[in-house]
Amino acid sequence: MNANLFDRLERSIADLAKTAIATPAETAVSYADLIALSGRLANVLVRRGVKPGDRVAVQVEKSVPALVLYLATVRAGAVYLPLNTAYTLAELDYFIGDAEPSLIVCDPAKRQGIEPLAAKVGAAVEGLDAEGQGTLMEAAADAPDAFETVSRAGDDLAAILYTSGTTGRSKGAMLTHDNLVSNALTLKEVWRFTAEDVLIHALPIYHTHGLFVASNVTLFSGASMIFLPKFDADEILGLMSRATALMGVPTFYVRLLQHPGLTQESTSGMRLFVSGSAPLLAETHRAWSARTGHAILERYGMTETNMNTSNPYDGDRVPGAVGLPLPGVSARITDPESGRELARNEIGMIEVKGPNVFKGYWRMPEKTAAEFRTDGFFITGDLGKMDERGYVHILGRGKDLVITGGFNVYPKEIEDEIDAIPGVFESAVIGVPHADFGEGVTAVVVRSGEAAVDERTILSALEDRLAKFKLPKRVVFVEELPRNTMGKVQKNILRERYSDLYRPAARAS
Repeated sequence: MNANLFDRLERSIADLAKTAIATPAETAVSYADLIALSGRLANVLVRRGVKPGDRVAVQVEKSVPALVLYLATVRAGAVYLPLNTAYTLAELDYFIGDAEPSLIVCDPAKRQGIEPLAAKVGAAVEGLDAEGQGTLMEAAADAPDAFETVSRAGDDLAAILYTSGTTGRSKGAMLTHDNLVSNALTLKEVWRFTAEDVLIHALPIYHTHGLFVASNVTLFSGASMIFLPKFDADEILGLMSRATALMGVPTFYVRLLQHPGLTQESTSGMRLFVSGSAPLLAETHRAWSARTGHAILERYGMTETNMNTSNPYDGDRVPGAVGLPLPGVSARITDPESGRELARNEIGMIEVKGPNVFKGYWRMPEKTAAEFRTDGFFITGDLGKMDERGYVHILGRGKDLVITGGFNVYPKEIEDEIDAIPGVFESAVIGVPHADFGEGVTAVVVRSGEAAVDERTILSALEDRLAKFKLPKRVVFVEELPRNTMGKVQKNILRERYSDLYRPAARAS
């Protein structure tokens, strides 16, 4: 049987007349429309020389045709390669040269800069703008709806997503048809999605959260989504009366909590609020529950694995925890050096195994081999622990571990303590070079509003809460923490910014 994601999706659709995607402009795309447009776009891809296994690189603004292009690509047996719209031409030069796509779809305004990059690898170029218009759609206008979905094996590639590359060369995570379908069907069951659901979709679609989690779960459930170009608190609150679910990053929930319109009444028709892509502060979780009567469901995933764990639909959604391993997924905590499995509540490396875990890194066999244990577990690079109930708690990236005076310090432990201090909005703890200790524990803090909290206040509050070696050697204050487009704090930027903090010249100044 054809294991192509699109073929399995098409066979799962019970009501072709049902709205699959709606827009704020009240344009409604039925499942029948979606299938027809995917057929036209798949025919265009084939006309442009795209063959099964070829990569289709896409750097476009969010639109309905942009999402359907993903489906058309896998339908044609090709490999979908979404690229962050913020990437510069210099960054695109690397991705295009590494992936060697046969077709690049871009914003028409960027076409002139991209065409020379495409020429290096012999790729065709088509345009698609934020309104869903451009040469790609012009070509689709006279293409036939009918298209025989290309047969694929479950282990064939459906997509390549590049990691952020904050610690070196960006890596292309190879995701198969089975990876994507298995995760979508599991989340559909775990989060109780049905055809009656309406999801508010305000996430970008160049990232696993918006492209695979939000979109695939909705479509495989036969549900509907309200497709927003970006997050807007006013708009989202206004849509909650028509919707049942929202998937977002922590920033969504922080901003909605700042809106006076967020009440139990305004959220009464909603059944599920999911958060991911970055850690959700326990304080945000508790504030949301108090304000709305809903507990945010936090989960944990990666570019390489889609979703690994989730807080339960029924049962305790624990603030600060990312929940239990999903059905079919195994998780364990190991010693980073030896790989020995650790006991409950011991801190170590999170490793996962399951049908969701990617095939490997594109054209990096040595890196792929280094990231997998011999028994098939993937070494995530995330530090965490598993409590006595089996809930996973993430304490930071392995690269964020601070080693000071020979002691390991886990930033999340200190951040939790700092965030609980009155007058603190949020914090980030990093290690920067220190002549005496190797790395100096350093806290970067954002104050709440006009709060007068200062360095002495922070250090005094921590003295009786943390061992001396964990105490920050300095506390610096900023207006906001640097974040990437998915809301993750960019600690690499902070480490670079404060790299000279403990040098004698810096102290003297």
